[in-house]
Amino acid sequence: MKGLFITLEGVDGAGKSTHMKWLPDFFREMGQEIVITREPGGTPLGEQLREILLHQPMTQETEALLMFASRQENINQLIKPALSSGKWVLCDRFTDSTYAYQGGGRHFSNDKIARLESWVQEGLNPDLTLLFDVPLAVSRERLGKHESQDRFEQENDAFFEAVRSVYFERARRDPKRFIVVDSTLPFEQVRIGLEAGLLEFIGQHK
Repeated sequence: MKGLFITLEGVDGAGKSTHMKWLPDFFREMGQEIVITREPGGTPLGEQLREILLHQPMTQETEALLMFASRQENINQLIKPALSSGKWVLCDRFTDSTYAYQGGGRHFSNDKIARLESWVQEGLNPDLTLLFDVPLAVSRERLGKHESQDRFEQENDAFFEAVRSVYFERARRDPKRFIVVDSTLPFEQVRIGLEAGLLEFIGQHK
């Protein structure tokens, strides 16, 4: 594949959506064509699955399977075609989220997640992952400002601590892929730091 696959990860309230607003323009200014997507979602069917996943009660098995069903559509319809044509893909969440939320938060079997990952992704993995991190108290404060919360945002403290712990563990195991971002810092400070890290990453892939 010719393109590069960049994902944004983090607990709810960590600031992914805020920084996704400027990141596409950052890459476009360098002459790079960008495709933006998210998970769950990204495709018409994926967006329907997203609504179900965020708002309907279900077993942990159903939740994991629907996450990968949405991912299958996203990979086949958007991600792989874009990468094959030389475009760069920015994706708000990917399989790291499944390990963190379904594996860590829900205690769903990592072995089962790994089998689904292998089946659906067929070796496709992000080239770079930006992990936005905030302590639980900051996450809770930011989520409290939302008028309504989905069923993940409504989870208890233990759930989010488990999610955050898994993210850190995955970043520790794969430091070359991850840039861990202290998202408690002011927006401009985070942006400046991210731009420096991204420029270094881009330099390595010219």
